Amino acid sequence: MLDNLLDLIKQNAGSAIIDNPAIPNEHNEAAVSMASSSIMDGLKNMIASGNTQDVVNLFNHQGGDIANTPAAQQISGGFIQNLMNKFGLGEGAASGIAASLIPMVLQKLVHKTNDANDSSFDISSIIGSLTGGGQQAAGGGGLDIQGILRQFTGGGAGASAGGGGIMDTLKGLMGK
Repeated sequence: MLDNLLDLIKQNAGSAIIDNPAIPNEHNEAAVSMASSSIMDGLKNMIASGNTQDVVNLFNHQGGDIANTPAAQQISGGFIQNLMNKFGLGEGAASGIAASLIPMVLQKLVHKTNDANDSSFDISSIIGSLTGGGQQAAGGGGLDIQGILRQFTGGGAGASAGGGGIMDTLKGLMGK
């Protein structure tokens, strides 16, 4: 999953990173890798902090401007901070890079995940990546990955913020 995400970012990093004079060419690969880790870390942090519904809404996003979703805004904010800290970019330059890359990559990630004819991403491997493999819950028991998938796709009960739902399941996996 992480390799596919990295490839997706590389394919779309042209004007945002590769051709951007604010990021020296010798740092292009590091910036692309940082974008990938910012997306994964952002999604993991949302789940760990109980914002699972933002992740679900991201993957169920239909049309419109994905940049305005809470998930995209949080991921972009983390990427901006990383660019500022690692490369010493000003907030304006870092924001421009994030605004031109993160929403585009997220839109393509969501599209590929929801496309039955594209096997490069699937919600099962994404959930597994976000939850540390998804093999066991924090308490040591087995994880019902199909139950979680049904909640992501609207096919299962417990998708609300109430007890026993996907939020509690995923927060337990993340050790919260």
